Amino acid sequence: MTPDRIAAAARRLEGHARRTPLLSSPFLDKIAGRRVLVKAECLQHTGSFKYRGGRAAVSALDAQTRARGVIAFSSGNHAQGVARAAAEMGAPAVIVMPKDAPAVKVANTRALGAEVVLYDRAGGEDREALGAELARERVLTLVKPYDDPEVIAGQGTCGLELAEQAAEAGVREADVLVCCGGGGLSSGIALALEAEAPRLRVRTVEPEGYDDVARSLAAGRRLSNRGAPGSICDAIVTPSPGELTFPILARRAGPGMSVSDGEALAAMAQAALRLKLVLEPGGAVALAAALFRAGQIEGEAVIAVATGGNCDPATLQQALQLLEAPA
Repeated sequence: MTPDRIAAAARRLEGHARRTPLLSSPFLDKIAGRRVLVKAECLQHTGSFKYRGGRAAVSALDAQTRARGVIAFSSGNHAQGVARAAAEMGAPAVIVMPKDAPAVKVANTRALGAEVVLYDRAGGEDREALGAELARERVLTLVKPYDDPEVIAGQGTCGLELAEQAAEAGVREADVLVCCGGGGLSSGIALALEAEAPRLRVRTVEPEGYDDVARSLAAGRRLSNRGAPGSICDAIVTPSPGELTFPILARRAGPGMSVSDGEALAAMAQAALRLKLVLEPGGAVALAAALFRAGQIEGEAVIAVATGGNCDPATLQQALQLLEAPA
């Protein structure tokens, strides 16, 4: 993984991926006690940053390989990103999704033209083994959700934009909080910032109980989650850091952070009220850390990447009801 690979991905994504805005609100600044800038990747195609990696990976394939089709496994956002990218380039796509994925994500993936194969995540069925078997049987190319060099490079294009936008906003030194599952976006942004804005430091943010990346960074080796009870942050509940992503984060990221499900919901409510953004819980944890973990952050400004907005209406309603609660 090099900055050149990210630059090449950026060229392939030009005219396809959206350049998402860097937003702010004085009301959020007041809550956080410092300037807060929010990179709105929830406004990317398919409602999350995952389109970047999906498009980068599918577009990197040669025409013959791409024509045979691709396969991906995902709880929803990577699924939609790969499905849209494949459809844009005329490639068949098979997506392996958990049965308990939000209905809106399953429906959207099918609507984008992909074949959806469901598996029993709660029952312990191995999605990687299922995906590998389908790939072998149908001669499909597997596009991993984070441990794929081209996917990491595609996610890194978000970091290239962020470096330019932060400089335009007068912010050259700050923590960059990134919602983190396997670490594809975090590591891609970290590589991009290393080259373009070395005083911007990536900090991973995870749900409490699923802080494998934070614990791994502290231990200096890859650790797994301990089997915590379920989290509403389905998009970023992963078993352990990626083999490719962790060495990048170990070298370039600061200490990891975690927030509660309640804080993720509260951040969703504030994003809707103050920024007019719809976030899903897993896409809101970075903003939650910026707002409610101020003591763990250094500097006069903080940047939070709002990674996804594919939220079930019931969960969004649950978050918005917090605005009605007495102070």
